[in-house]
Amino acid sequence: MIAAASDAIWGNRAACGRMYRVRCSGATNQGVPQPCKSTSVVVKIVDYCPPGCQGTIDLSQETFSAIANTDAGKIKIEWFEVLLDYGLVMTTLC
Repeated sequence: MIAAASDAIWGNRAACGRMYRVRCSGATNQGVPQPCKSTSVVVKIVDYCPPGCQGTIDLSQETFSAIANTDAGKIKIEWFEVLLDYGLVMTTLC
């Protein structure tokens, strides 16, 4: 599961490769009043969401559909960084 980070967490590439647990916390419009599924996912930041991005984390379609109804288009999310230490070097795309 992948995502792009906006200026809010990008930190001049510091967020690249970081992992975040993301959960839908509610609707942003009247189109789908209850879009959330009762699950969360861990995403890896692999790209930058340029200025004007309308959210903190821009989820891939696969990731979005895992936590919410895709008809909503945009949702409120809760997120926190996940620290993993498997003794492995993780490659990043950023």
